[in-house]
Amino acid sequence: MSAEEHHEVYAPDQLKPGNRKRAQRGAIISAAILLLFFWGNQQGNTEKVWLVVIALGLVGAVVGDIVLRRSGLRPNDQ
Repeated sequence: MSAEEHHEVYAPDQLKPGNRKRAQRGAIISAAILLLFFWGNQQGNTEKVWLVVIALGLVGAVVGDIVLRRSGLRPNDQ
């Protein structure tokens, strides 16, 4: 079998787009839950820094997706 005959095989559900609104809500809810971990039994502030960074990353991904879709740089297929 030569290199030209090799084709990628995909399952039909791999090419189907997911639910964008549900993913955005899930990211915002996850960020809020991460910030609720501030009130725990940790001693130092290292955990708090990581919680804030990860929560900001999730919110940044949602905001970036919204901005790219509104500016037309990402397809608005759903």
